[in-house]
Amino acid sequence: MIETGLMQLVKDTPGQLRGCRVGLATHAPAVTPDLIDAIDALRAAGIKLTALYGPEHGLAGAAADGAAVGHAPHARTGLPVFSLYGATKEPTPEMLADVDVVLFDMQDVGVRFYTYLSTLWHLLKGAGKAGKPVWVLDRPNPLNGVTLEGPLVAPGFESFVGVVPIPIRHGMTLGELALWMKGEHASEHAGTTTLDVDLTVVRLQGWRREQWFDQTGLPWVITSPAMPHLSTVTVYPGMCFLEGSNVSGGRGTALPFEICGAPWLDGYALAQELNARQHPGARFRPHMFTPTADKHANQQCNGVQVHVTDREALRPVTMGLHVLAACQKVAPEHFAFLRSSWEGRPGSQPAHLDLLAGSAHVREALTSGVPVAEIVAGWESDLATFAEQRKPYLLYGCAATYRSQRRHTGGDS
Repeated sequence: MIETGLMQLVKDTPGQLRGCRVGLATHAPAVTPDLIDAIDALRAAGIKLTALYGPEHGLAGAAADGAAVGHAPHARTGLPVFSLYGATKEPTPEMLADVDVVLFDMQDVGVRFYTYLSTLWHLLKGAGKAGKPVWVLDRPNPLNGVTLEGPLVAPGFESFVGVVPIPIRHGMTLGELALWMKGEHASEHAGTTTLDVDLTVVRLQGWRREQWFDQTGLPWVITSPAMPHLSTVTVYPGMCFLEGSNVSGGRGTALPFEICGAPWLDGYALAQELNARQHPGARFRPHMFTPTADKHANQQCNGVQVHVTDREALRPVTMGLHVLAACQKVAPEHFAFLRSSWEGRPGSQPAHLDLLAGSAHVREALTSGVPVAEIVAGWESDLATFAEQRKPYLLYGCAATYRSQRRHTGGDS
Protein backbone atom coordinates (compact mmCIF):
# COMPACT_ATOMS: atom_id res chain seq x y z
CA MET A 1 0.00 0.00 0.00
CA ILE A 2 1.26 3.46 -0.90
CA GLU A 3 1.44 5.84 2.05
CA THR A 4 1.06 9.57 1.51
CA GLY A 5 3.04 12.19 3.39
CA LEU A 6 0.02 12.66 5.64
CA MET A 7 0.07 8.99 6.65
CA GLN A 8 3.81 9.11 7.23
CA LEU A 9 3.35 12.09 9.52
CA VAL A 10 0.47 10.74 11.60
CA LYS A 11 2.21 7.37 12.02
CA ASP A 12 5.24 8.96 13.62
CA THR A 13 4.68 12.58 14.55
CA PRO A 14 8.15 14.18 14.63
CA GLY A 15 9.27 15.75 17.86
CA GLN A 16 9.73 19.07 16.06
CA LEU A 17 5.96 19.45 15.86
CA ARG A 18 5.08 18.53 19.41
CA GLY A 19 3.90 21.61 21.25
CA CYS A 20 4.03 23.70 18.06
CA ARG A 21 1.18 25.81 16.76
CA VAL A 22 0.53 24.34 13.33
CA GLY A 23 -1.21 25.85 10.32
CA LEU A 24 -2.61 23.55 7.64
CA ALA A 25 -3.16 24.42 3.97
CA THR A 26 -5.49 21.74 2.70
CA HIS A 27 -8.79 20.83 1.03
CA ALA A 28 -11.40 18.06 0.93
CA PRO A 29 -9.44 15.58 -1.27
CA ALA A 30 -6.59 15.39 1.29
CA VAL A 31 -7.71 12.22 3.03
CA THR A 32 -6.29 9.05 4.56
CA PRO A 33 -6.90 5.70 2.81
CA ASP A 34 -10.01 5.23 4.98
CA LEU A 35 -11.29 8.70 3.94
CA ILE A 36 -10.55 10.64 7.14
CA ASP A 37 -9.69 14.20 6.20
CA ALA A 38 -6.32 15.73 6.99
CA ILE A 39 -7.74 18.03 9.66
CA ASP A 40 -9.18 15.19 11.74
CA ALA A 41 -6.22 12.88 11.09
CA LEU A 42 -3.69 15.44 12.30
CA ARG A 43 -5.73 16.43 15.35
CA ALA A 44 -6.14 12.76 16.28
CA ALA A 45 -2.34 12.38 16.05
CA GLY A 46 -1.93 15.10 18.67
CA ILE A 47 -0.90 17.92 16.35
CA LYS A 48 -2.13 21.29 17.56
CA LEU A 49 -3.80 23.02 14.63
CA THR A 50 -4.30 26.76 15.10
CA ALA A 51 -5.15 27.92 11.56
CA LEU A 52 -6.39 26.53 8.25
CA TYR A 53 -5.74 27.81 4.72
CA GLY A 54 -7.89 27.03 1.66
CA PRO A 55 -7.06 27.18 -2.08
CA GLU A 56 -9.27 27.86 -5.10
CA HIS A 57 -12.66 26.15 -4.59
CA GLY A 58 -12.26 26.61 -0.83
CA LEU A 59 -11.50 24.21 1.97
CA ALA A 60 -14.57 22.12 1.11
CA GLY A 61 -13.80 22.12 -2.62
CA ALA A 62 -17.28 23.38 -3.46
CA ALA A 63 -16.72 26.92 -4.78
CA ALA A 64 -17.04 27.45 -8.53
CA ASP A 65 -14.08 27.79 -10.86
CA GLY A 66 -12.53 31.25 -10.52
CA ALA A 67 -14.91 32.31 -7.72
CA ALA A 68 -13.26 34.32 -4.94
CA VAL A 69 -13.42 32.65 -1.54
CA GLY A 70 -13.51 34.61 1.72
CA HIS A 71 -12.19 33.96 5.21
CA ALA A 72 -14.52 32.15 7.63
CA PRO A 73 -14.34 30.03 10.77
CA HIS A 74 -14.26 26.28 10.24
CA ALA A 75 -17.75 25.01 11.07
CA ARG A 76 -16.65 21.82 12.83
CA THR A 77 -13.55 22.93 14.74
CA GLY A 78 -13.99 26.68 15.03
CA LEU A 79 -10.48 27.21 13.67
CA PRO A 80 -9.96 30.28 11.46
CA VAL A 81 -9.92 29.45 7.75
CA PHE A 82 -7.88 31.92 5.71
CA SER A 83 -8.58 31.92 1.99
CA LEU A 84 -5.62 31.87 -0.40
CA TYR A 85 -7.97 32.53 -3.30
CA GLY A 86 -9.66 35.78 -2.37
CA ALA A 87 -8.34 39.22 -1.53
CA THR A 88 -4.85 37.76 -1.44
CA LYS A 89 -3.23 34.62 -2.80
CA GLU A 90 -0.16 34.95 -0.60
CA PRO A 91 -0.63 34.53 3.16
CA THR A 92 -0.02 37.79 5.00
CA PRO A 93 1.98 38.05 8.25
CA GLU A 94 -1.33 38.44 10.11
CA MET A 95 -2.62 35.17 8.62
CA LEU A 96 0.54 33.42 9.83
CA ALA A 97 0.84 35.13 13.20
CA ASP A 98 -0.57 32.28 15.31
CA VAL A 99 1.42 29.43 13.72
CA ASP A 100 4.96 28.17 14.20
CA VAL A 101 4.99 25.89 11.14
CA VAL A 102 2.72 25.43 8.13
CA LEU A 103 1.78 22.04 6.70
CA PHE A 104 0.64 21.77 3.07
CA ASP A 105 -1.44 18.77 2.04
CA MET A 106 -3.34 18.93 -1.25
CA GLN A 107 -4.07 16.41 -3.99
CA ASP A 108 -2.94 17.85 -7.31
CA VAL A 109 -3.71 16.55 -10.82
CA GLY A 110 -0.25 16.96 -12.38
CA VAL A 111 -1.11 19.85 -14.70
CA ARG A 112 0.55 23.27 -14.60
CA PHE A 113 -2.60 25.36 -14.88
CA TYR A 114 -4.45 23.48 -12.14
CA THR A 115 -4.00 26.05 -9.43
CA TYR A 116 -3.01 24.11 -6.31
CA LEU A 117 0.64 24.31 -7.29
CA SER A 118 0.20 28.08 -7.65
CA THR A 119 -1.19 28.18 -4.11
CA LEU A 120 1.87 26.21 -2.98
CA TRP A 121 4.14 28.75 -4.70
CA HIS A 122 2.47 31.71 -2.99
CA LEU A 123 2.40 29.92 0.36
CA LEU A 124 6.13 29.28 0.14
CA LYS A 125 6.69 32.94 -0.64
CA GLY A 126 4.52 34.25 2.19
CA ALA A 127 5.80 31.77 4.77
CA GLY A 128 9.39 32.50 3.78
CA LYS A 129 8.89 36.23 4.28
CA ALA A 130 7.32 35.60 7.70
CA GLY A 131 10.06 33.18 8.74
CA LYS A 132 7.67 30.23 9.05
CA PRO A 133 8.83 26.75 8.03
CA VAL A 134 6.71 24.83 5.51
CA TRP A 135 6.27 21.06 5.45
CA VAL A 136 4.78 19.60 2.25
CA LEU A 137 2.97 16.30 2.85
CA ASP A 138 3.45 14.69 -0.53
CA ARG A 139 0.86 12.88 -2.67
CA PRO A 140 1.08 11.07 -6.04
CA ASN A 141 0.91 12.74 -9.42
CA PRO A 142 -2.27 11.11 -10.82
CA LEU A 143 -0.96 11.21 -14.42
CA ASN A 144 2.29 9.38 -13.50
CA GLY A 145 5.68 10.96 -12.88
CA VAL A 146 7.34 10.13 -16.18
CA THR A 147 5.52 11.74 -19.11
CA LEU A 148 6.23 15.38 -19.95
CA GLU A 149 4.25 17.38 -22.48
CA GLY A 150 3.55 20.94 -23.51
CA PRO A 151 5.32 24.29 -23.67
CA LEU A 152 6.82 26.21 -20.75
CA VAL A 153 5.61 29.61 -19.50
CA ALA A 154 7.43 32.38 -21.34
CA PRO A 155 8.52 35.56 -19.51
CA GLY A 156 5.65 38.04 -19.33
CA PHE A 157 2.93 35.37 -19.40
CA GLU A 158 3.03 34.41 -15.72
CA SER A 159 -0.36 34.17 -14.02
CA PHE A 160 -2.18 32.08 -11.45
CA VAL A 161 -2.67 29.43 -14.16
CA GLY A 162 1.01 29.56 -15.09
CA VAL A 163 2.98 30.66 -12.07
CA VAL A 164 6.31 29.01 -12.90
CA PRO A 165 8.08 27.99 -16.16
CA ILE A 166 7.31 24.27 -16.27
CA PRO A 167 5.56 22.13 -18.92
CA ILE A 168 1.80 21.72 -18.85
CA ARG A 169 2.22 18.05 -17.94
CA HIS A 170 5.25 18.19 -15.67
CA GLY A 171 5.45 14.67 -14.25
CA MET A 172 6.28 15.79 -10.69
CA THR A 173 4.63 15.62 -7.30
CA LEU A 174 3.91 18.83 -5.40
CA GLY A 175 6.70 17.91 -2.98
CA GLU A 176 9.16 17.67 -5.84
CA LEU A 177 7.85 20.91 -7.32
CA ALA A 178 8.30 22.67 -3.98
CA LEU A 179 11.96 21.61 -4.00
CA TRP A 180 12.26 22.72 -7.64
CA MET A 181 10.66 26.09 -6.84
CA LYS A 182 13.12 26.70 -4.03
CA GLY A 183 16.13 25.45 -5.95
CA GLU A 184 15.60 27.02 -9.35
CA HIS A 185 15.15 30.50 -10.80
CA ALA A 186 11.35 30.40 -10.69
CA SER A 187 11.34 33.04 -7.96
CA GLU A 188 12.63 35.57 -10.47
CA HIS A 189 9.17 35.50 -12.05
CA ALA A 190 7.73 36.92 -8.82
CA GLY A 191 10.12 39.86 -8.79
CA THR A 192 12.41 38.44 -6.11
CA THR A 193 15.88 36.94 -6.29
CA THR A 194 15.44 33.94 -3.98
CA LEU A 195 12.73 31.80 -2.47
CA ASP A 196 14.05 31.88 1.08
CA VAL A 197 11.94 29.39 2.99
CA ASP A 198 12.70 26.57 5.43
CA LEU A 199 11.23 23.65 3.46
CA THR A 200 10.64 20.02 4.45
CA VAL A 201 9.00 17.43 2.21
CA VAL A 202 7.41 14.43 3.94
CA ARG A 203 7.80 11.83 1.23
CA LEU A 204 5.42 9.26 -0.16
CA GLN A 205 6.27 5.65 0.54
CA GLY A 206 5.80 2.97 -2.11
CA TRP A 207 4.93 5.17 -5.09
CA ARG A 208 6.63 4.42 -8.42
CA ARG A 209 6.92 7.15 -11.02
CA GLU A 210 5.20 5.17 -13.74
CA GLN A 211 2.05 4.67 -11.66
CA TRP A 212 -1.25 6.36 -12.44
CA PHE A 213 -3.57 7.18 -9.57
CA ASP A 214 -5.79 4.12 -10.03
CA GLN A 215 -2.70 1.94 -9.57
CA THR A 216 -1.93 3.35 -6.11
CA GLY A 217 -4.74 1.75 -4.11
CA LEU A 218 -5.64 5.20 -2.76
CA PRO A 219 -9.24 6.48 -2.93
CA TRP A 220 -10.02 9.13 -5.54
CA VAL A 221 -11.85 12.12 -4.07
CA ILE A 222 -13.17 14.80 -6.42
CA THR A 223 -10.44 17.46 -6.49
CA SER A 224 -12.65 20.34 -7.68
CA PRO A 225 -16.22 20.70 -8.96
CA ALA A 226 -15.20 20.10 -12.59
CA MET A 227 -12.66 17.33 -11.87
CA PRO A 228 -14.84 14.40 -10.75
CA HIS A 229 -12.93 11.41 -12.11
CA LEU A 230 -9.48 10.22 -13.13
CA SER A 231 -10.87 9.99 -16.67
CA THR A 232 -11.41 13.77 -16.46
CA VAL A 233 -7.83 14.32 -15.35
CA THR A 234 -6.52 12.14 -18.18
CA VAL A 235 -7.78 14.49 -20.92
CA TYR A 236 -7.70 17.75 -18.94
CA PRO A 237 -4.13 18.83 -19.93
CA GLY A 238 -5.35 19.48 -23.48
CA MET A 239 -9.11 19.78 -23.32
CA CYS A 240 -8.70 22.69 -20.92
CA PHE A 241 -7.50 24.71 -23.93
CA LEU A 242 -11.16 25.03 -24.87
CA GLU A 243 -11.48 27.42 -21.91
CA GLY A 244 -9.64 29.91 -24.11
CA SER A 245 -12.22 29.66 -26.90
CA ASN A 246 -15.96 30.13 -27.45
CA VAL A 247 -16.49 26.35 -27.45
CA SER A 248 -17.96 24.74 -24.33
CA GLY A 249 -15.56 22.36 -22.64
CA GLY A 250 -18.39 20.57 -20.89
CA ARG A 251 -18.65 22.61 -17.70
CA GLY A 252 -22.18 22.37 -16.39
CA THR A 253 -22.46 18.72 -17.48
CA ALA A 254 -21.58 15.35 -15.97
CA LEU A 255 -18.55 15.05 -18.29
CA PRO A 256 -16.47 18.24 -17.97
CA PHE A 257 -13.44 18.25 -20.29
CA GLU A 258 -14.46 14.86 -21.74
CA ILE A 259 -16.93 16.52 -24.10
CA CYS A 260 -16.97 19.75 -26.04
CA GLY A 261 -19.33 21.54 -28.37
CA ALA A 262 -21.30 24.64 -29.30
CA PRO A 263 -24.74 25.39 -30.78
CA TRP A 264 -23.15 26.21 -34.13
CA LEU A 265 -20.89 23.13 -34.43
CA ASP A 266 -21.63 20.01 -36.49
CA GLY A 267 -20.72 17.16 -34.15
CA TYR A 268 -20.61 14.54 -36.87
CA ALA A 269 -18.27 16.61 -39.03
CA LEU A 270 -16.10 17.42 -36.00
CA ALA A 271 -15.79 13.74 -35.05
CA GLN A 272 -14.89 12.82 -38.63
CA GLU A 273 -12.23 15.52 -38.78
CA LEU A 274 -10.69 14.53 -35.44
CA ASN A 275 -10.68 10.80 -36.17
CA ALA A 276 -9.07 11.46 -39.55
CA ARG A 277 -6.16 13.00 -37.68
CA GLN A 278 -5.53 9.61 -36.03
CA HIS A 279 -4.29 10.97 -32.74
CA PRO A 280 -2.83 8.03 -30.77
CA GLY A 281 -4.85 6.84 -27.80
CA ALA A 282 -8.13 8.62 -28.57
CA ARG A 283 -11.28 8.30 -30.65
CA PHE A 284 -14.06 10.84 -30.99
CA ARG A 285 -17.81 10.25 -31.14
CA PRO A 286 -20.51 12.82 -32.05
CA HIS A 287 -22.21 14.00 -28.87
CA MET A 288 -25.07 16.36 -28.08
CA PHE A 289 -25.48 18.05 -24.67
CA THR A 290 -27.06 21.01 -22.89
CA PRO A 291 -24.82 22.57 -20.23
CA THR A 292 -26.53 24.03 -17.17
CA ALA A 293 -23.76 26.58 -16.56
CA ASP A 294 -20.80 28.34 -18.14
CA LYS A 295 -20.64 28.79 -21.93
CA HIS A 296 -23.85 28.22 -23.89
CA ALA A 297 -25.77 27.48 -20.69
CA ASN A 298 -29.19 25.97 -21.37
CA GLN A 299 -28.49 25.76 -25.10
CA GLN A 300 -28.18 22.55 -27.05
CA CYS A 301 -24.56 22.03 -28.04
CA ASN A 302 -23.33 19.77 -30.81
CA GLY A 303 -19.84 18.38 -30.50
CA VAL A 304 -17.89 15.29 -29.53
CA GLN A 305 -16.95 13.08 -26.63
CA VAL A 306 -13.34 11.96 -26.44
CA HIS A 307 -12.88 8.26 -25.65
CA VAL A 308 -9.41 7.35 -24.41
CA THR A 309 -8.35 4.02 -25.94
CA ASP A 310 -4.73 3.98 -24.69
CA ARG A 311 -3.75 6.43 -21.98
CA GLU A 312 -0.05 5.58 -22.26
CA ALA A 313 -0.01 6.51 -25.94
CA LEU A 314 -2.28 9.52 -25.48
CA ARG A 315 -0.66 12.94 -25.52
CA PRO A 316 -3.55 15.10 -24.24
CA VAL A 317 -1.88 18.48 -24.76
CA THR A 318 -1.29 17.66 -28.42
CA MET A 319 -4.83 16.29 -28.65
CA GLY A 320 -6.17 19.58 -27.29
CA LEU A 321 -4.44 21.45 -30.11
CA HIS A 322 -6.04 19.11 -32.64
CA VAL A 323 -9.46 19.76 -31.09
CA LEU A 324 -8.99 23.52 -31.40
CA ALA A 325 -7.71 23.22 -34.96
CA ALA A 326 -10.60 20.93 -35.91
CA CYS A 327 -13.23 23.28 -34.43
CA GLN A 328 -11.64 26.14 -36.34
CA LYS A 329 -11.71 24.11 -39.58
CA VAL A 330 -15.28 22.82 -39.21
CA ALA A 331 -16.82 26.17 -38.20
CA PRO A 332 -14.45 28.95 -39.32
CA GLU A 333 -17.21 31.57 -39.39
CA HIS A 334 -18.15 30.98 -35.74
CA PHE A 335 -15.06 29.68 -33.90
CA ALA A 336 -13.03 32.28 -31.99
CA PHE A 337 -10.43 32.55 -29.26
CA LEU A 338 -11.34 34.65 -26.23
CA ARG A 339 -9.63 38.01 -26.44
CA SER A 340 -8.80 38.37 -22.75
CA SER A 341 -8.70 36.49 -19.47
CA TRP A 342 -9.86 36.79 -15.88
CA GLU A 343 -6.32 35.81 -14.88
CA GLY A 344 -3.06 37.63 -15.47
CA ARG A 345 -1.35 40.64 -13.96
CA PRO A 346 -3.45 43.69 -13.06
CA GLY A 347 -3.96 45.81 -16.14
CA SER A 348 -2.72 43.04 -18.41
CA GLN A 349 -5.15 40.23 -19.21
CA PRO A 350 -4.00 38.67 -22.50
CA ALA A 351 -5.97 36.01 -24.36
CA HIS A 352 -6.84 33.23 -21.95
CA LEU A 353 -5.34 30.56 -24.21
CA ASP A 354 -2.04 32.46 -24.06
CA LEU A 355 -1.98 32.11 -20.26
CA LEU A 356 -2.89 28.42 -20.42
CA ALA A 357 -0.29 27.69 -23.10
CA GLY A 358 2.32 30.00 -21.57
CA SER A 359 2.73 32.34 -24.55
CA ALA A 360 0.90 33.73 -27.56
CA HIS A 361 2.68 31.34 -29.91
CA VAL A 362 0.13 28.50 -29.82
CA ARG A 363 -2.85 30.76 -30.51
CA GLU A 364 -1.07 32.69 -33.24
CA ALA A 365 0.16 29.50 -34.89
CA LEU A 366 -3.29 27.89 -34.87
CA THR A 367 -4.84 31.07 -36.25
CA SER A 368 -2.29 31.08 -39.05
CA GLY A 369 -2.94 27.43 -39.91
CA VAL A 370 0.41 26.08 -38.72
CA PRO A 371 0.17 22.25 -38.51
CA VAL A 372 -0.14 20.86 -34.98
CA ALA A 373 2.91 18.64 -35.51
CA GLU A 374 5.00 21.74 -36.20
CA ILE A 375 3.72 23.50 -33.06
CA VAL A 376 4.53 20.46 -30.94
CA ALA A 377 8.01 20.15 -32.44
CA GLY A 378 8.69 23.68 -31.25
CA TRP A 379 8.61 22.73 -27.57
CA GLU A 380 10.68 19.53 -27.82
CA SER A 381 14.02 21.12 -26.91
CA ASP A 382 12.52 22.92 -23.91
CA LEU A 383 11.08 19.64 -22.64
CA ALA A 384 14.43 17.90 -22.97
CA THR A 385 16.09 20.73 -21.03
CA PHE A 386 13.43 20.63 -18.32
CA ALA A 387 13.80 16.85 -18.01
CA GLU A 388 17.45 17.35 -17.11
CA GLN A 389 16.79 20.37 -14.89
CA ARG A 390 14.24 18.55 -12.73
CA LYS A 391 16.40 15.48 -12.05
CA PRO A 392 18.02 16.76 -8.82
CA TYR A 393 14.57 17.33 -7.31
CA LEU A 394 13.02 13.94 -8.07
CA LEU A 395 12.38 12.05 -4.83
CA TYR A 396 11.08 8.77 -6.22
CA GLY A 397 13.73 7.35 -8.47
CA CYS A 398 15.05 8.62 -11.75
CA ALA A 399 12.49 9.09 -14.51
CA ALA A 400 13.29 7.59 -17.88
CA THR A 401 15.37 9.86 -20.08
CA TYR A 402 13.06 12.20 -21.97
CA ARG A 403 12.34 11.01 -25.48
CA SER A 404 10.91 13.00 -28.35
CA GLN A 405 7.13 12.73 -28.54
CA ARG A 406 6.84 13.77 -32.17
CA ARG A 407 5.55 10.34 -33.14
CA HIS A 408 2.55 11.01 -30.87
CA THR A 409 1.37 14.18 -32.59
CA GLY A 410 -1.14 12.51 -34.88
CA GLY A 411 -2.05 14.17 -38.17
CA ASP A 412 -0.20 17.06 -39.69
CA SER A 413 -3.21 19.38 -40.09
